[in-house]
Amino acid sequence: MLQIHFHLVTLREGTWLSKNQTARSVLHTARSFISPGHVRKLGLTRKLRDRRNFKEDENPEEKARRHKELELKPLYKELLYTIAHKMGKPSAAEVFTDEQLHQYVKEAFTMTETEHSSLMEKVQNTEPPVYCLMATIKEAKEIIGKDISGFSDPYCLLTILEDEEESRTRRSRTKPRKSVVQDAISEDKIYQSDVKKQTLNPIWNQTFILEFEEIAGASFHLEMWDKDEEISLTQKLEEIKSNFNNLRRYHALNVTYATFNQEKQVSVLMFLFRMIKDAKKEKGTDDFLGKVVLKLQDLHCAEDNWYHLEPRTETYPNRGKCHLNLKFIHKSRDGTLSAGRSAYINYCGILQQFVQAYMSKQQSSNPWKGALCGEAQTLLEFYATQNDLSPFLQDLAKWVTYSKLYKSLEVDSSVLFQQLTSIEYHWHQQELPYQQKQELGDSLHNFLQYGLYLVAKYRDIFPPVPTATPKLHTLLRILVQICKTQAFQKLNPAQFELHDEVNDAIQSGTQEWFTIIKGLHQPMTKDLPEIVNALTSLIKEVQKDVKNNKDVWNRVFVSAVQVDAFTVIYTKVDSLLAKEVKETLTLIEGQMEQNLANSLFPVYLSLQDIHKDKAFLQTRGVLELTNFQKLFREALPYWLNQAFSTTQDRVERAVKVDQLHPLHSGAVPIKHSSSAVDLVACIQPICQLWEQLSWPDPEEAFMLMVKLTEDVCKIVVNYCRILKERVRTLSANADPCSAINMLCVVVNDLEHLRSVLTRLPTQLNWTGLRDRTENVIKETQFNNTLPSQLQQAQSVLEREIRSALDTLGRKLNTDIETHVRSMSTRRRTPSKSTEDAVAPLMRYLEQELHYMNENLVQENFSSLLTPLWNNSVKILHHVATQHPQQEGLMVFCQRLLYTLQCLEQCFHAEGNGLPLHTLHSDAYKDLKSHLTHHSLNSRQLMEKFFERKIWEQNVYSGEKYGAVTLLTSYRRSDQRLRVEVLNAVNLLPMDSNGSSDPFVQLCLEPKHIFPEVETRCTQIKSCDLNPLFDEVFEFLVSLDQCQTPGTCLVVSVLDHVVLMTDDFEGEAFLALKAIPGVAGGREGDLLSRQPDATPAQIRLPLMHPKPYEDTILNLLGSRKGEQETQTFVKKRRQREKQSQERIQS
Repeated sequence: MLQIHFHLVTLREGTWLSKNQTARSVLHTARSFISPGHVRKLGLTRKLRDRRNFKEDENPEEKARRHKELELKPLYKELLYTIAHKMGKPSAAEVFTDEQLHQYVKEAFTMTETEHSSLMEKVQNTEPPVYCLMATIKEAKEIIGKDISGFSDPYCLLTILEDEEESRTRRSRTKPRKSVVQDAISEDKIYQSDVKKQTLNPIWNQTFILEFEEIAGASFHLEMWDKDEEISLTQKLEEIKSNFNNLRRYHALNVTYATFNQEKQVSVLMFLFRMIKDAKKEKGTDDFLGKVVLKLQDLHCAEDNWYHLEPRTETYPNRGKCHLNLKFIHKSRDGTLSAGRSAYINYCGILQQFVQAYMSKQQSSNPWKGALCGEAQTLLEFYATQNDLSPFLQDLAKWVTYSKLYKSLEVDSSVLFQQLTSIEYHWHQQELPYQQKQELGDSLHNFLQYGLYLVAKYRDIFPPVPTATPKLHTLLRILVQICKTQAFQKLNPAQFELHDEVNDAIQSGTQEWFTIIKGLHQPMTKDLPEIVNALTSLIKEVQKDVKNNKDVWNRVFVSAVQVDAFTVIYTKVDSLLAKEVKETLTLIEGQMEQNLANSLFPVYLSLQDIHKDKAFLQTRGVLELTNFQKLFREALPYWLNQAFSTTQDRVERAVKVDQLHPLHSGAVPIKHSSSAVDLVACIQPICQLWEQLSWPDPEEAFMLMVKLTEDVCKIVVNYCRILKERVRTLSANADPCSAINMLCVVVNDLEHLRSVLTRLPTQLNWTGLRDRTENVIKETQFNNTLPSQLQQAQSVLEREIRSALDTLGRKLNTDIETHVRSMSTRRRTPSKSTEDAVAPLMRYLEQELHYMNENLVQENFSSLLTPLWNNSVKILHHVATQHPQQEGLMVFCQRLLYTLQCLEQCFHAEGNGLPLHTLHSDAYKDLKSHLTHHSLNSRQLMEKFFERKIWEQNVYSGEKYGAVTLLTSYRRSDQRLRVEVLNAVNLLPMDSNGSSDPFVQLCLEPKHIFPEVETRCTQIKSCDLNPLFDEVFEFLVSLDQCQTPGTCLVVSVLDHVVLMTDDFEGEAFLALKAIPGVAGGREGDLLSRQPDATPAQIRLPLMHPKPYEDTILNLLGSRKGEQETQTFVKKRRQREKQSQERIQS
């Protein structure tokens, strides 16, 4: 086994430069060392023959000389004899002269000129053979029917005519005879076949051997005759009488049927002619059916053809065909040429020598695919024909020769497969001699043994490359074909299952391969690190082998022999590896330290990859490497510590070299610095460690996840700390602009890190872990552990981001406030237009925000904009309310309102900045409302007041103070507003008697729009809380007045009190635009000329105003110098005093 080990090592190290020849030599060397234990049960089917060469120690030169004398020269003489006495033409298109054939034989057998001359002289002195033509009459078809019945009784006469003397004698006779063959030659040279009765397609399958002396001028003659038996006169007369009766019937048919065609008339005449001719024929005279004449020199050495039967005259040219098999053979061939060995043995030796010569001449690394040169094919054909070797024996010889050469030369497996197919075909057609049967059985048996041995060594013989695996597939197909052949099943009767044999070969080969690989990777010393490194190398080799079997070899085995090789080797390797791993880890137990644990990690990863491949097993069973992770529990804490410390060191080094500059600026800028990228790259291995470990125990996996998450959070927090120290160091001596730049980069780094932490649960697959641990870890415990760790780290990041953004925002807020106050001081109010006053602030904001947008990531820029916007609104509100009673307040507020609108557009940036829902905060709405109202004149404020009242009326629900029903419309034809007061319901009792004296007051507001329209009142309804009025009022107002914003009909319900102010029941506000006929086109439009609208009935609930809550009214009240305004305020205040809301509050 030592020599086997050496050769396989040579193969594995990649030194098989001439890989095909080297592999074969290795196999020969290894095969000679096969122990008896390797003989499979296949060997029990036949008696093993000891073919050991006892002269193995002989000198190679002497051995070659002996081989030439005993083996090659006898075969050489046979070939020279074959050339000297060749007959016929070869089947190949190219014809070779004797000199060419001699030259080829001399080169193929490596004979010198002297040796060739000597052997040639010996051959010339031998006795020549008897030349023969082996003629086999197989069958004939479509011959002429000579008998009255329409059939014939054919037989054949065969002979060879060598000259024309007898023909001339025959022609000199006064009365020529009908038989050509019999007339030309003596009867002892004529061969006759059997007579086939009453047929036009006779089958003979008879073989005759016809001798001749010279092929030149000789010809093969075959005559086919119809045998005519001798019969008595009475029988002949009876036959004639019967024929005439038949003729009468034909004639009757001709008379009866006028449509009897011409062809049938001819048939009758022919029948009559044949009958008369037969009656005239001499008793016992045979009829000539046809002949075949072939010149021997035109024939191939073997032919199998159909030949037309030729007539003697042109009377009946189409006489059918005859199928002949012709072959030139030797009889009495000199037996001294090859020491009495059989022609079959010589054929095998000649074929083997020709193949070896062809392959040595080609000098190609490609396998031999069965091709030979033309000279070799010609000589083999001549030799096989002359010695009458059947196609079966020739194919058998090829199989035996090629199967032997397959073990030493690079022979393509398809050649063997083709010969097996031919043998199987001939097995059913022809019986082999006993000796050849035994040889065939031995050959199939030996090749099966050898093939199974190659299967066991498939890793080295057929590496996983595209050029080698097809060879393995063809070899396996050959083994399958051997087992399927009838020859193997007859000659090897013992029970044999190829599937089991291949399975056993793979197992034994895997065991042997593993032993060799283990020996190659034995540790040089007994140090634990050396032992672990040796185990690592061994497992990597196994891992590579498992992958190759899964991806390459298994497909070949499954396709060819339906053997799941991957399952076989995986199961075997699993048990072998489990033993090695357990033994190694037992030695390490109790001696674990960091370096040793680090060296064990590749072992763990390789085992993990191998263990994952179990998913491809077709049959599942108990694997010894299942839960192998438990063997590495002692090393697990060291692995986690190594990952954490390594990552921490890399992060610190990354921050130390970070200059806090953006990595890239361009079309797609990268706004964070190099340390943020390095940190993400450093954290990634920790996440990969979780995937690599794939710890099977759910509870332990949860604790492992807690540890990994904790380590990541520690690294993040520590990164924030050292990054702050780094920015302090760099900004200490930097200018303010550079300091702001660095601060922006720091904020971007922290934001980038926060996004990484957000993806951490997905990267670590917390969802999958939750599903695995649901039976051992409660959901509350899971959620209170992992998410809380992550939230703590994220809160640190958010706090640091806010702190940095606040630092950036403080300067901006100060500058904004300065610009606002400078813009809105009373001294500058009249000096500049509103646009000119706001321009410096907007230029400053545009410049600063553009800078921040370029240097901050979108998330941080948005985070900066939000507090900046809120603080700007706060500044404006503070400035707007600082001196509310100063002169020019309206112009002042108009400027501030314009400033607010400009800021809103700036911060919104057409949708690229803050969204509108963020901009429109409550503080913004209050400020805008305040500035809007203070920017309006009194009449505009009155219109806003009534617009608000109309809105309150529309959203008011319930009839707490009662309701009033109106029927309203507007006639555009005469510009009259028609209001019909129908009734009021559920009024409040205002008198002491529990009732009221209500009436309705109608007023169009605001008064500055309807200065000439007077207030109208209904009649007073005494003691009625649900009065019915049914009174109509018309107001002469224009359509433009009615369509003015804020115009409304104020409906007031009052309780009449004698000699005192009427009590207030409630009021309602009806927008004039809601009255039919008002809405639509304005005056002069086409819509204004449409027919008058139909009046609409509406029920308005009565409301009471809340005192001193209306900001517009309060603002109007502050404008003391306007009489109209004060009159309006006074009237509304009076209503507020009468309001029930005041009493309830």
